[in-house]
Amino acid sequence: MPHYVDANLLIANGANPQHVNSLVTKINRHLEAPPEIAWNSISKEILLLPFQLHLCLFSIVFPNWRENPDSAPAWLPDEECLTQSNIAKSMHELSISTFTLFHSWSVNYYLDFWKYTIDKLNIIFHSPPSAICKPDFSVENPHWLPDAKLNIIDSCFIAEPSSTAIIYLNENNQLTKMTYNELNKQTNRIANSLVAVGISVGDRIAIDMPMTKDAVALYLAIIKMGAVVVSIADSFSSNEIATRLHISKSTTIFTQDYIYRSGKKIPLYEKVVAANPEKIVVIRTSHAELPLRSTDIEWDRFLVSNENFTSQSCSPDQHCNILFSSGTTGQPKAIPWTHVTPIKVASDAYYHQNIKPGDVLAWPTNLGWMMGPWLIFAALINQATIALYTDSPNERAFGEFIQDANVTMLGVIPTFVSSWRQSTVMEGLNWKNIKVFSSTAECSNSENMLYLMYLANYKPIIEYCGGTEIGGSYITSTVVESNFLSVFTTAAMGLDLLILDEHGKPSNYGEVTLIPPSIGLSNTLINANHHDIYFANMPTSTDGKQLRRHGDQLHRFASGRYCVLGRADDTMNLGGIKVSSAEIERVLTDLPDITETAAIAIEPHYNGPSLLIIYAATQAPLHKDTILKLMQAKINQHLNPLFKIYDIVLIDQLPKTASNKIMRRVLRTQYKTLETSRK
Repeated sequence: MPHYVDANLLIANGANPQHVNSLVTKINRHLEAPPEIAWNSISKEILLLPFQLHLCLFSIVFPNWRENPDSAPAWLPDEECLTQSNIAKSMHELSISTFTLFHSWSVNYYLDFWKYTIDKLNIIFHSPPSAICKPDFSVENPHWLPDAKLNIIDSCFIAEPSSTAIIYLNENNQLTKMTYNELNKQTNRIANSLVAVGISVGDRIAIDMPMTKDAVALYLAIIKMGAVVVSIADSFSSNEIATRLHISKSTTIFTQDYIYRSGKKIPLYEKVVAANPEKIVVIRTSHAELPLRSTDIEWDRFLVSNENFTSQSCSPDQHCNILFSSGTTGQPKAIPWTHVTPIKVASDAYYHQNIKPGDVLAWPTNLGWMMGPWLIFAALINQATIALYTDSPNERAFGEFIQDANVTMLGVIPTFVSSWRQSTVMEGLNWKNIKVFSSTAECSNSENMLYLMYLANYKPIIEYCGGTEIGGSYITSTVVESNFLSVFTTAAMGLDLLILDEHGKPSNYGEVTLIPPSIGLSNTLINANHHDIYFANMPTSTDGKQLRRHGDQLHRFASGRYCVLGRADDTMNLGGIKVSSAEIERVLTDLPDITETAAIAIEPHYNGPSLLIIYAATQAPLHKDTILKLMQAKINQHLNPLFKIYDIVLIDQLPKTASNKIMRRVLRTQYKTLETSRK
């Protein structure tokens, strides 16, 4: 039975009283249609109205959307997506009728799938492979593209030389374009410079700097001449830099003098010097005096003029990049990417984010995290443009850059969106060119994801979850399926998964395991035993396939869609019921003056049931008891009244890793210390 709205409801949620009667008529007419059709129509009628009204009407169309998020599509694929998207065209070429069958084919006939995908991506080989995978491989250590020779950077320059490779703001804050030809020449120039200073094939060269056009060209050049990039985030402390240099055995590091964020000038070279590398090449961005160590060299002196360079021929399993896990507990894992890993990156972008030649990709990130290299390979191998913005993404200037650069794919982390919603800083911008969003790094909040869609007149959000050791995602969504808030619709192409309960049995709720092999999955680690971390003591599936450990907690709905619940070690048992931190945090949204929350469980000293503690980030002087009651009411309504909040802690900001993951272990330790001090 359809719901209806009246003028008072719309006015209370921000509608203009002068135009409300005609709006009521239109909305009520749309409400007579099935819910998914109704919302698809209503969202187009109210584009210029406040978000609160959008949220109100979405909740009227889908009254149970919070409890059943997979039943409330916020976006439906149009005819263009269903016929002209990369997935749709591939299905047509292969005579496959449904996406479900297409994904099954990519897993069950993965050799055929990866051959098809490599051809689609126009991967360039110096010598072709004798097979897609060596016939006698083990799933732990498959040998991809045997007998081949390639350098993956060649495949980054197949676009028209005159087309735009990078768009960025220059030192005068003007939008500036760099063509593929210009990027290729700069890459070659840097490659020649590396050889000139004695860098050899296989050497490990660190980069610790913002993701600028120079950083991108440097990244490409190191790999092109056969060396290995060591990725270090520019937010790291000197000790963290030193740790990564030591693990990777890197002696040379590239950096710049300062970082500029939100009007602040932050020393970077000084921080790198404190890590005590043997040699630093430093880019000057300031006219301020900067004394260099005798072993260090300025960028302008480092560069030679030769713009011609032939790429080093490499084996597919040769390392091209060493990246690091967050390292919140002990030493970070050093995870190598090979010349094959970018094929997984470009494949994901091709099938899931639907990247085509001429698209413009923006994702505020850094080469120190996998989404930095991901952005380079996803864009360039697919003949698209990288949009680089190095200042804070929480300010309106970022949104104006997205608007002016005509970005078509905007990548986010959920914390950005939460900030944008709190400040409304991105409202009123023209993001009409955005075709798709993508969200990664942490569990997203469904209300905030609806808000993100609202900012660009309702475009789909490709939820994207994976890891550095995967080279991309293991679970995601597509533009040929209905789009649900904070919901994943499919395992990534070429990869499959299995959910296991606490007894190691297949389940719809539990810890996710991956089913190898797949291009992109790591085979080795630099500083740890790969087998012990990913395969030791892992069971096989019911049909005898070896399973690979990942560590995320997953819920598969009856519809076959998925919700990621965070890491398995962030699961808690409350009143005999298992629930993840992410599930609780999702419902504690839209509370006044609270930017984000973190849920943890503490074991009481008397060995009773676990105690639920909520940390809430706020800058306002809030009354603790009032906030606790509001939070408990939300949990009662949307989760389970048995989940009783024991305590809340108001805090300025939540502790996070440099990749923006909440450090709940730190919060558990802090709370235990707090409890001890209270006694």
